[in-house]
Amino acid sequence: MSDMITPELVDLDLSADSKEEAARTLARRMVSLGRVTDLDGFLADVAAREAQMPTGLDGGIGIPHCRSAHVSAPTLAFGRAAAGIDFGAPDGPADLVFLIAAPAGADDAHLAILSSLARRLMRPEFTAALRAAATPQEAAALIGSPSPAPPEPAPEASAPAEPEAETRAAGDGVPAGSGAEPPSGGPGPRPFRAVAVTSCPTGIAHTYMAAEALQRAAAEAGIDLRVETQGSAGFTPLAAEDIAAADAVVLAHDVPVRDRARFAGKPTVDVGVKAGINRPAELLAEARDKAARGEATDHPPTPVERAGGEADGYGARLRTWLMSGVSYMVPFVAAGGLLIALAFAIGGYGINDAPSVAEHFVWTEAASWAALLFQTGGLAFGFLVPVLAGYIAYGMADRPGLVPGFVGGAVALTIDAGFLGGLIAGLIAGGTVLALQRLRIPVVLRGIMPVVVLPLIGSAVTAFLMFLVVGKPVAALQQALTDWLSGLSGANAVILGVVLGLMMCFDLGGPLNKVAYAFAIGGLANPSEGSLKVMAAVMAAGMVPPLAMALATTVRGRLFSHSERENGKAAWFLGASFISEGAIPFAAADPLRVIPAAMAGGAVTGALSMAFECTLRAPHGGVFVIPLIGNPLLYLTAIAAGTATAAGLVILLKGTRRPAGTTAPGAAPVTVTTAA
Repeated sequence: MSDMITPELVDLDLSADSKEEAARTLARRMVSLGRVTDLDGFLADVAAREAQMPTGLDGGIGIPHCRSAHVSAPTLAFGRAAAGIDFGAPDGPADLVFLIAAPAGADDAHLAILSSLARRLMRPEFTAALRAAATPQEAAALIGSPSPAPPEPAPEASAPAEPEAETRAAGDGVPAGSGAEPPSGGPGPRPFRAVAVTSCPTGIAHTYMAAEALQRAAAEAGIDLRVETQGSAGFTPLAAEDIAAADAVVLAHDVPVRDRARFAGKPTVDVGVKAGINRPAELLAEARDKAARGEATDHPPTPVERAGGEADGYGARLRTWLMSGVSYMVPFVAAGGLLIALAFAIGGYGINDAPSVAEHFVWTEAASWAALLFQTGGLAFGFLVPVLAGYIAYGMADRPGLVPGFVGGAVALTIDAGFLGGLIAGLIAGGTVLALQRLRIPVVLRGIMPVVVLPLIGSAVTAFLMFLVVGKPVAALQQALTDWLSGLSGANAVILGVVLGLMMCFDLGGPLNKVAYAFAIGGLANPSEGSLKVMAAVMAAGMVPPLAMALATTVRGRLFSHSERENGKAAWFLGASFISEGAIPFAAADPLRVIPAAMAGGAVTGALSMAFECTLRAPHGGVFVIPLIGNPLLYLTAIAAGTATAAGLVILLKGTRRPAGTTAPGAAPVTVTTAA
């Protein structure tokens, strides 16, 4: 650790009005030592990590961190801010700020050292010593020492436990307390046993801090806890016998837990990683309570692995479930739609009347090849609704929800309930399995629940409800929606184009963007003239934001930072490929100027695409599927008009402030790019 922090990387009088300014101040020290090669690029990666989850922790600690290609060597900078800086912690501002910089390809040894620091931050005696440090040399020595400089507290009851906790901090899968450790007043002849997994997006800090907090709380409660840290420093999986012997499971994570099926049949507490840091004793108590009640979650109920934290409301969880189904459906839409579009390009629209290629295929006839593409694409499209329903149910109830979801989607196809029917079927299937999972099941039956009982009962209930209760009303609604889209013309079509354009450009690949895209590809399941117009408008509007930012950085580069100008070069290709996320670095750095401009451009493009009656049978592809678009020249005109509008507005709005190249130090905007 001593080579990662030096006195030059310590600021005991850190003065900053915001976390961005604090990160910039500490990062400048890294730049001055050659540890960071591009200040703006590195801060962009820090900001991207911060956008995923605030890095403030209870106890007055802020740990902004990231892996970045702009870091030449693993580095740690420390700042002490008397006034405190808001890093989003529940208990208020942070006075201890650690900026952790790891190279994109850092080796396991360096990452293990950083993870060790993260664990030590959970120890009050360590943070107290840092608050009392009188000089940068003293603070650097405290942080760089192989173990906390202040002596470990040694009260009578906890003295044996602390050395074991330190041993566990050095490796994964080691018990928090041996069977002999708990006092005789424990819960029974043996201590309560639990296993836990912790993980976070970068796997550097929160992963190990949550593990340390859980281990310390377990030692105090006399719980035999074994923790698997799925972090950047690698991980050792929990032993199968430890999982089998565990009475309960605690999952504190913000990224998918690897091999989660190992914990099937165990009472499970499933939360975000910050809950593991902030309230470990409460989580362990909840796990003990669930085990006492005999609650078995054959597989925890949110397997698409929680886009948000433990406090997500129903609306956020519903969005996650629906987006799960849509994300798995999109590859079928893309493959099927492109195959069908190519078939029409080769054989014309009459190809849908061709006989089965299994019965008639002539190798030298273009029509036969077109028929092959068309029929293959049609088969792929036939999976859209079952896949949508199946993976919505999977998002709610994991693997036990798959079969009921697919069955419900097949029923939706049978009764012509279409895309809406698939949505409803997936929610019914997932809800049914979730309800069954909450029942108290005898231990002897738990092994067959996920593979027999849940799929069987879930499928029967879902099919019954879809066939006899909700299916026909949903089918009628689907038909009404199809008829409405088919009849769109004139002002109504233009208004819909404006709305779809605004949605596509509001959050650039986020939930609202995905809702508009899902609406468009849902129409492709039952294509009509109106639904093909909607698909064209949605793709055109989604191309505008990155193309507009690319144009703006080309025309008026001085209004943008060096990092933004580099991102602008890539945005040309991203926009042309219909990847709206290419504009995210610009929107994150300057949302009040970039997002309104992008929305205006998207609205113009959406409206013009609908007014020009452009159509599109492919769900993706950008300019590369232009030959498959109805009225392609007018379609390109619509995209160009929206791009020019958005670029002009963002240049106008940015022109009201000082150019990025002349911004005063400390006030330069942070440009956000994607980060690991």
